[in-house]
Amino acid sequence: MGDRRNTPPKGTRKGVIPERPSSGSLPAERPSGSMPPSPHSSSSGIPSAPPSIPPSMFDLDHHDAVTLKGIAGSPGVAVGPALVLGDLRASFVRRHVHTAQIQQELDRVQQGVQAAKSTLQAVDSRMPKAMREASAILEAYQMMLSDPTLHDLISTKIRKEKKCAEWAVSEASEEIVAMFGPRESGDRDAYISERRHDVEFVCDRLLRALVGEESQHSVRLDEPMIVVARDLSPADTASMVREPALAFVTCVGTRTSHTSIMARALEIPCVVGVSNALEQIRTGDILVVDGLTGQVFVHPTDQSIRDARQRSEQHLAFARRLLSARHKPAVTADGVALALKANVELPAEAILAVDHGAQGIGLYRTEFLYIDRTTQPGEDEQYEVYRAIVEAVSPQPVTLRTFDIGGDKFASTFQMPAEMNPALGLRAVRLALKQPEVFLTQLRAMVRASAHGDVRIMVPMVSSVHEMREVKRLIAQAREQVRARGQAFEEHIPLGMMIEVPAAAIMADVFAREAEFFSLGTNDLVQYALAIDRASQSLAAQASPFDPAILRMIKFVTDAGKARGIPVSLCGAMASDPLAACLLVGLGLRELSMEAAAIPEIKEALRRLTVPEAEAIAEQALACDSADAVEELLARELAPRLIDLLAGIAEDVVSVSRSSVPPPSES
Repeated sequence: MGDRRNTPPKGTRKGVIPERPSSGSLPAERPSGSMPPSPHSSSSGIPSAPPSIPPSMFDLDHHDAVTLKGIAGSPGVAVGPALVLGDLRASFVRRHVHTAQIQQELDRVQQGVQAAKSTLQAVDSRMPKAMREASAILEAYQMMLSDPTLHDLISTKIRKEKKCAEWAVSEASEEIVAMFGPRESGDRDAYISERRHDVEFVCDRLLRALVGEESQHSVRLDEPMIVVARDLSPADTASMVREPALAFVTCVGTRTSHTSIMARALEIPCVVGVSNALEQIRTGDILVVDGLTGQVFVHPTDQSIRDARQRSEQHLAFARRLLSARHKPAVTADGVALALKANVELPAEAILAVDHGAQGIGLYRTEFLYIDRTTQPGEDEQYEVYRAIVEAVSPQPVTLRTFDIGGDKFASTFQMPAEMNPALGLRAVRLALKQPEVFLTQLRAMVRASAHGDVRIMVPMVSSVHEMREVKRLIAQAREQVRARGQAFEEHIPLGMMIEVPAAAIMADVFAREAEFFSLGTNDLVQYALAIDRASQSLAAQASPFDPAILRMIKFVTDAGKARGIPVSLCGAMASDPLAACLLVGLGLRELSMEAAAIPEIKEALRRLTVPEAEAIAEQALACDSADAVEELLARELAPRLIDLLAGIAEDVVSVSRSSVPPPSES
């Protein structure tokens, strides 16, 4: 689904929503200019990379302005220099080197190989005897690090193309992977898919060694910059919480992909799905990133930069006005109470959620603790994290979701089988039940955290009653283990489940006898119900939560929960869309969970609508035959009263066009 800020709803082209600005969300005083050369240190003993020489410095000073199109992942506008990351897990600057530096780069590669081998050997030495199969794989990876084909390619790129060691390794990896054929066809062959992953993993280890192990999951910025990458992992985005990142631009992704979700949580403008970003943008290039329209402007004119900063101020004024009202009650226009909670991944986001008026944490994604690390988190580590979040929002409730590993969330600490379609494979609760000892470690940590506040536990990707019953059994076991140690915990911890598989939605009336609450995960529900990969850029427009099939499932689940007397919430990206939130209230939902930054906006939208009005709109939406028809209905009925929220700028900027807006329908 496109962001409502990105594309006005269908039916609004002729005056319902004015043409919005092409930018708007970072302070104008933030500097914009090319990045100064700065050395990278390394704790691995490998010589630091020479001073950065952005490739653009070899060109003429004049550049033609270029406009790149993508998907609006997070609202706002940024103006500043680009920092191009060459790989999604190992951060480095793509730079050319002088002839005198070639031998130094070749030496860095050789020392990087030795450092990477040492790292793998260290991991191997910690491997339990029960995992000797994994140990054999690590030994094979060490041999691959010395592969002559890989080294010949790297050497050619350094000697002839004068590319830095990191850049040469990255491109060599891509070329070897390409030898296995198109990814689309290879992914249907498990063997080819595994070999492709082996090459990517080995080159990734070499890149990590080159940039320094301490930088393994970190992007370090010397000044405010716009981060450009093929993709950003959870650890990449998390590492930039305290860095002066102005915006994110990625080649892949959609509004529901991880980078977009994290950018919205961090309130950083973001444009994803810019397929040619790495070809068109180089480190040091000045960019305007428009997270409202999904556009990236490379080498903008001085006037374009002035316009962007003006629009940024307009968006900031809009955001400040909403934030100032964050502690108003979450009620509809006729006084019906609602609960607006936050989705978080990082402990620091819990404080942000409270600051934005969240009435608790509706979804804490615990899988972040497992991703991009060499060992799994222990019970005490998890307990401390969960306790910190619970205490930060107490007395409001916190819903801890058990780990959702698999699919698009890869964790190397789990021995995952190669599968043709990981999204339909061993993931989430299926993986947890396959590895009960790992699952019990997490459950014990959650049980212990319940001593510090209102904790609920939620299980993802449930598709059968058997899975819920097995989880109940393991939670009871975890509780008894904690009790045996004499550790404090709450005797009753509500256990709920996510409804994100069509089977669970269809059987909601049955699951209502097993779960104490439901949470609709519309990001995956859309993917599975409509058979559209949530990461697909070409089908992003069709993957709409406004599809009548999705709306009917939401209504059925809500009614099933009401009939059984259990709460039903929704925690997908749909909840952070003003039009969708109004529709969801009409479908019977009274609790929504979203990124913290969206709470003030959604609260304001719902305060302008009565429940009977929302129910009347929902009834019409359920009778529609397409997502387009639903969006046209919402635009006609709701856009006039939400015009400033949909534009994403201060109300006085759009008030001039209100005279041309027809009054809302009375139906």
